[in-house]
Amino acid sequence: QVQLVESGGGLVQAGGSLRLSCAASGRSFSSLRMGWFRQAPGKAPGKEREFVGAISWSGDNTYYADFVKGRFTISRDNAKNTVYLQMNGLKPEDTADYYCAADRGYYLGSREYEHWGQGTQVTVSS
Repeated sequence: QVQLVESGGGLVQAGGSLRLSCAASGRSFSSLRMGWFRQAPGKAPGKEREFVGAISWSGDNTYYADFVKGRFTISRDNAKNTVYLQMNGLKPEDTADYYCAADRGYYLGSREYEHWGQGTQVTVSS
């Protein structure tokens, strides 16, 4: 079993930056593909979360959704069992709950993840 805890969310002005962290415990972190997703406020329950990006178990490869457009960067520190989402140039439309996820699969473009965190809220004011 894998437990994931996100942190680093908060309120930021448009154009600002935030770095989210996701600390993992349980199953060997360095063997897991890690992803970030988000869900905007007001989305209907069960509505699919929006994929942000993913990073391979080694950290050598990343994959991002088109809307990221170089603004967001995912990294990981396997010694600290932590994955990060650095967000720059934030826009009001980036306001959402952000979730990290973990899976044993290798395909970075997959939206299928086995383990999920509880999320951290990001609000971008205009």
